[in-house]
Amino acid sequence: MSASASRTWPGRRLGLPEEGPRSIGRFGRRLGAIAIDWAISYALAWGIFHKPDLSVAGWVILCVFAALTILFELFFLGSPGHLLLRMRVLPVKGGRLAPWQPLVRTVALCLVIPAVISDEDQRGLHDRWAGTILVRV
Repeated sequence: MSASASRTWPGRRLGLPEEGPRSIGRFGRRLGAIAIDWAISYALAWGIFHKPDLSVAGWVILCVFAALTILFELFFLGSPGHLLLRMRVLPVKGGRLAPWQPLVRTVALCLVIPAVISDEDQRGLHDRWAGTILVRV
């Protein structure tokens, strides 16, 4: 067996390239994207729902995060953070995202645990449950 035949990378078994467009969105980009999304969600929640003491309930921020993520994935194939860091959410089997996929993916993401349990292709449970994959563009 040659050295190149034994090499593996996230997404190889899914037929994705090791680097560049359509390769798996790696952990650093994912972390950056969720930080951007969370900051935007916090700013929107604060701007719309803050109390006189300038606080915002955590569940309000989470609801804004979920709504923002679902809507952006439905219409733009990625959250604002994904788009800024040049990633897209796509169905593993190809074609278009079904409306239920961003919903399932985001609800699972909001539970946190599914997002931190990943497979060898760096797909979290939230992606596996939704049948999606996060790739670079």
